[in-house]
Amino acid sequence: MPSILSVSGSPSVTSRTTGLLRHLDDRFRLQGHDVTALDVRTLPADALLGADFSHPAIVRAAALFEAADGVVIGTPVYKAAYSGLLKALLDLLPQYALTGKTVLPLATGGSTAHVLAIDYALRPVLSSMGAAHIVPGWFVLDKDISVGADGTAVVAPASAEALTGVTDAFSAALSGRRRTTVLASTA
Repeated sequence: MPSILSVSGSPSVTSRTTGLLRHLDDRFRLQGHDVTALDVRTLPADALLGADFSHPAIVRAAALFEAADGVVIGTPVYKAAYSGLLKALLDLLPQYALTGKTVLPLATGGSTAHVLAIDYALRPVLSSMGAAHIVPGWFVLDKDISVGADGTAVVAPASAEALTGVTDAFSAALSGRRRTTVLASTA
């Protein structure tokens, strides 16, 4: 099965965004995917803010993107856009770091007023980085996610049902893309 890089762009240790992503990672693993989690907040701030492309942690992060077949990008919405922390990492990746990748953008926020942040702020950046296929993203209200002390997330039933459809579509697109790539390379 294809590999997935699950990226949380939240700066918070107790993040609903990260909790949601780790919850979805478990679903992807049950579907047979190899999932690697990357919490951008764990990367050195001096490397991110100082644009240190050669810092070993940034080099490793770029290698994770390169090795993945698909990428899930999760971010809290701040001021109608994705997080500055996520922007700092994306700015340090190679221009076409998402070439050939299937990408699922996810966002969390306190109000439905931020729903369009995925399409107007995040999707154009992902597209400019060469993503082969950006599946429809999803926005989850903060109130629909609760995170326990151990980091385990519980998602409200209506949001969980919608997320199942979104993640299953991503998984299917990712698996189909992988098969197509393999078939094309053997022809």
